[in-house]
Amino acid sequence: MDDRSIGWIAAIIIGGFAGWIASGLMKSDTGMIANILLGIIGAVVASFLFGLLGVSFGGWIGYLVAGVAGACILIWGVRAIRR
Repeated sequence: MDDRSIGWIAAIIIGGFAGWIASGLMKSDTGMIANILLGIIGAVVASFLFGLLGVSFGGWIGYLVAGVAGACILIWGVRAIRR
């Protein structure tokens, strides 16, 4: 996903919102900074994985969807490693 298409301030805002949604879906207790990082890193991870499948997202909504999906994947991965 090309972060320049939405801007870095928008990426932080959308990333925080995506991380907050993902932490709610996964019932994970994370703070605001962790939510932002989960959303932004999650969007990068998800866009890479979806790119391998030939699926691409664009714009605010696409970044939000990819961020939520990727953050859920990251939360799941951390939980799997901790067990």
